[in-house]
Amino acid sequence: MARPVVGLICDRRRIDDEDVHLVLEQYITTVRDGAGALPLLIPVLDTPLDADDIFASVDGLLFTGSPSNVEPLHYGGPPAREPKNEDKYRDRLTLNLIRAAIEAMVPSFCICRGLQELNVALGGTLYQQVQEVPGRMDHREDPKMPEEVQWGPSHDVTVTKGGMLDGLLETKTFAVNSLHGQGIDRLAPPLREEAHAPDGQIEAVSLKNPQGFLLAVQWHPEWRWAEDAVSRKLWQHFAETLR
Repeated sequence: MARPVVGLICDRRRIDDEDVHLVLEQYITTVRDGAGALPLLIPVLDTPLDADDIFASVDGLLFTGSPSNVEPLHYGGPPAREPKNEDKYRDRLTLNLIRAAIEAMVPSFCICRGLQELNVALGGTLYQQVQEVPGRMDHREDPKMPEEVQWGPSHDVTVTKGGMLDGLLETKTFAVNSLHGQGIDRLAPPLREEAHAPDGQIEAVSLKNPQGFLLAVQWHPEWRWAEDAVSRKLWQHFAETLR
């Protein structure tokens, strides 16, 4: 039996005066090994690829994490302090593609930036600096620390009763990594909270009225997924939905 195909959304960056479309290898290998699928990289071009053309080639989508941020103009936020961290080409593709994927019931897994894209695409807003919000902790990694520490467990999340994760996971509180400066402010009306951090920051969401598979998490379950029971379960469930 042929493997299902998962489209991974690329970032677009300028490297040595050339536009480069890229995805971190850990997303690619986790789709291959954790979801048992064939990874297909989706570039973000000046003119976005047509959603129907993408859907004709994939069985599911992975909206990957990224160092870049969603442009604030898409959710009515103030101009970003560091516009260089934005990726307008990715925004042009993903915000429309997310809505189209929901309409077409294409299984979609959204990670970190992907969660933020989902919230914005459906009418929500973002905190641009979570650590500056009263009562919120600093969810960013420390770049001075070794990689193992940056990507290692940072804080617990608690699963919300009655959601997808509540039905899927036996454990209701577990540790996750944390490598984000932005996060959900106002939750988009079609979404429901799936899990939150100790400071109340929303860490996972899904559709209130699910059709197929749509899950978004703020942490990174692709990092050493095979060593973590919760991550294994998430990728296994994604794999089952693809099939």
